[in-house]
Amino acid sequence: MTSFDDRPRDRAFKAELVEVLPRLRAFARSLAGDVSAADDLVQATLLKAWNARESYAVGTNMRAWAFMILRNQFYSEKRRSWREHALDQERAEQTLVASDDANALLDLDDLRRGMALLPEDQREALILVGAGGLSYDEAAAITGVVIGTVKSRVSRARASLVKIMSQQRLEPRSSQAGSAMDLILGEVDKIRIRAA
Repeated sequence: MTSFDDRPRDRAFKAELVEVLPRLRAFARSLAGDVSAADDLVQATLLKAWNARESYAVGTNMRAWAFMILRNQFYSEKRRSWREHALDQERAEQTLVASDDANALLDLDDLRRGMALLPEDQREALILVGAGGLSYDEAAAITGVVIGTVKSRVSRARASLVKIMSQQRLEPRSSQAGSAMDLILGEVDKIRIRAA
């Protein structure tokens, strides 16, 4: 009996999957809104990706493929939970901007809260292109819409976010410690990516 690590194709697949893990985790956090739910989402995504590894074409974009699995898993769980209880509308936005300024953490929390006010489709497009670093083509493939729709959603999201932030139409701050810790952990993930 051979283990999954004995097959060269499986080793290569695993290496590619591990490489996208930090970005996958950041995307999951931006969708799920809390660390625990995001970790569960990533775990389910990794399991689905592993089970579907034979359908993955070597040389294609692993990040886009894994993001699509994660997104589909998120919406499947969301539809399932919708029947069981009301959804929490606020989702945390993972930042990709490093800062050692204490006021910047407050500004980042404002950004997160501003993102929560955007329509879901605009927020998702902005997260994929802005925070996820995906191209418009990749984001279109993940969301199942044409590239022009993604560009439009990102543009509208940016304009709305500027308006929200300039008018300061944000809810009062909640627990700063939890948000700050999420931001710090996100920065740690980014540093690991750069160091790798």
